Amino acid sequence: MQRTRRSSRQRSDATRAAILDAARDLFVTRGYAETATPDIVAAAGLTRGALYHHFEDKKALFRAVVEREARLVAETIEQSTEAALSPRDALLTGADAYFTAMAAPGRVRLLLLDGPAVLGAAEIAAIDAGHARRTLEEGLALAMEPRKIDETVLQATAILLSAAFDRAALEIQAGATQAAYSDAIANLIDRLIAQ
Repeated sequence: MQRTRRSSRQRSDATRAAILDAARDLFVTRGYAETATPDIVAAAGLTRGALYHHFEDKKALFRAVVEREARLVAETIEQSTEAALSPRDALLTGADAYFTAMAAPGRVRLLLLDGPAVLGAAEIAAIDAGHARRTLEEGLALAMEPRKIDETVLQATAILLSAAFDRAALEIQAGATQAAYSDAIANLIDRLIAQ
């Protein structure tokens, strides 16, 4: 019985992953508006019933794709920052990891362009708050120690710095050099954490 449950769960997870992968590819190449659910299920090799078993509608599927991309960005940042790094160096290493993660094909479009347009600014902010911005807040708090920063001010600082990161990712995707933006972000961080 337990083996059957486990294999059912594995099949369900595989189906969900196939839908997410197919949807991601189509959302990146065609955009949200030009992607239809029949195209997604055809690309995944599944039925519409399978799609609607896992996702309420196309918007919910898009949100799941965006959520997964945001989680992958945060994981890349977290994996890049070793425990032995100073808080400042961890922030700078995390910044470079952010730029590297955002260089994944289609990620800028999903997270910074179509995401806010489809889901709205509040929902994208909530997704970001649980992922990359969370790691940024944690890093800033550590780097600013021993100063105690009001939680509201810390969150506002992370939101503003996050916007700078996002703008830099857009510029880098458009052809700017990552090194210039890494240096600019380093200058911003150094001014923020200066005692």
